[in-house]
Amino acid sequence: MVNILYVLLVSMVPIIELRGAIPIGVGLGLSVWESTAIAFIGNLIPIPFLIIFGEKVLKYFAKFEKFGKPFRKIIEIGEKKASKIKGVLFWGLLAFVAIPLPGTGAWTGALIAITLQLKLKDALPAIVCGVFLAGIIVSLLTVFLPALI
Repeated sequence: MVNILYVLLVSMVPIIELRGAIPIGVGLGLSVWESTAIAFIGNLIPIPFLIIFGEKVLKYFAKFEKFGKPFRKIIEIGEKKASKIKGVLFWGLLAFVAIPLPGTGAWTGALIAITLQLKLKDALPAIVCGVFLAGIIVSLLTVFLPALI
């Protein structure tokens, strides 16, 4: 039970996310499928909260004269980019989240969604699908990479 909780919590951490939690779970003695399922759930738990409250936080901090400039810049960039990439947004966000490399993943996908001012209903399906694909890729690498080495 402790191992399951550990994998769940590790998968919630930005940058580490599911990509680190699956191999950790396998290393702790869980099966690759148990690790993948637990990491998938844990990786997605913070995402709705980030998307829902992230925009509010950005707008709140953008109001401040002294340190609000970076926040205003993020909002401005998001407004410009959103209109240009609406057609390919789902697939682009999905692919970005699915690539199991540092700096990609659900947290960064949520930040992209916030920057582009996407609503939860528009961003979450792409992020969920991307995390699912990343989980499959990392699971396969966890199983087959040691055998190749």
